[in-house]
Amino acid sequence: MATFHHLYRHIKLYGSRHRILYVAALMVFFWTIFDGIISYFTPIVITDAGISESLMGIIIGSSSIAGMFFDFLLCYIIRKPSYRRIYLSMFIFSLLYPLFLWGSKAIIMYFIAMALWGFYYDLFHIGSFDFVSKKTKESEHTSSFGVMNVFSSLGYLLAPVIAAFFASKYITIKPYIIGWVFLGIAFVFYIILLLIGKNKQNTKETKDKEDNTKSHSNFFKELHLWKKIGVSTLPVLLLILTLNIIDSFFWTIGPLISENISELGELGGLFLASYQLPSLLVGWFAGNVTAKLGKKKTAFISLLIGSLIFSMFFFVAPSILLIIITFCASFFIGLAWPAVNGAFADYISEAPKVDKEIETIEDAFINLGYIVGPVIAGFAGEYLGYVQTFGWMGVGGVIIAIILLKVTPRKITVENKSN
Repeated sequence: MATFHHLYRHIKLYGSRHRILYVAALMVFFWTIFDGIISYFTPIVITDAGISESLMGIIIGSSSIAGMFFDFLLCYIIRKPSYRRIYLSMFIFSLLYPLFLWGSKAIIMYFIAMALWGFYYDLFHIGSFDFVSKKTKESEHTSSFGVMNVFSSLGYLLAPVIAAFFASKYITIKPYIIGWVFLGIAFVFYIILLLIGKNKQNTKETKDKEDNTKSHSNFFKELHLWKKIGVSTLPVLLLILTLNIIDSFFWTIGPLISENISELGELGGLFLASYQLPSLLVGWFAGNVTAKLGKKKTAFISLLIGSLIFSMFFFVAPSILLIIITFCASFFIGLAWPAVNGAFADYISEAPKVDKEIETIEDAFINLGYIVGPVIAGFAGEYLGYVQTFGWMGVGGVIIAIILLKVTPRKITVENKSN
């Protein structure tokens, strides 16, 4: 109820000025239900085909290798990012992915399916950053990402519950169709988003278009920009990497844990749901927390506390206790996401001449997390056990958070130069 109270206050405070944000959030909500359903079935479909957990992790990790190449390609050929075109491309790849996943008869087909998955997930993140940075004020970036993350988390909260129900009854065409239904609803809100954006263009977006008129960059120039931006934002990028490794652990072996919690039966999807639920609770006050502690410090401390709680997986067996521990740990991990996203949106606003480089290098580290994470999760899950793997994940998160708290400068500045 607290979440809906905050939503009411947010709408009351901003009124129709944030109408486009709410439409985008609803689009994200239904799209994430689609993605969550398909993501839930992906490791199950692959392992049910007789493929080991280790190879399954490699296959899933390949989606982000394709995504990284796609990142650089976008950065090289796109003159100016546009969330309208980016979201449209996302829907096209989203439509194709289930066809390849369920139609795969050989390992190579799974790799092709993973490439499509990597493409559309990249487009989702790049489009969202572009949308928030252009359509909201800098002071509202964290709170805007908080709103987007709440709707995204709500979608990913419902998706595994829906998917787990279908997994117990159907594993062929039914999940495939139900995913497409939610994708279609998301596309309807995308059309509404286009109509609203066309009727009222943000002055900040117009100014960015006037200021950013650089021509297509050459290969070596892009490498130089990536290096320069990467060095200055490295601590935050490492945090992005860590958060996405954690996320990939849940979506790689989380469905397999869900299938092994016998106490829950058809409600095994609650394990993944407990990972998503906290974001619904923290997203609305993330802006208040970062205003007091700062975006980076909030994210680092949240990672530290959440990882400490995850390390408790060492001491429990597969049971309902896993759901309780996951919920508590994810409460803090959920706070880190809007904080770090808000920091990157700030960099985009401060340096509009290199906005597409900032967006794509951030997304490259998301992809890197989804390359490293599934491979580690697959191997560790096969040889150490699913539950123990999450315990070691917590230990790694603690170490990284402590290091980042010590070495990260108080102020990170991205130079607004495209050369």
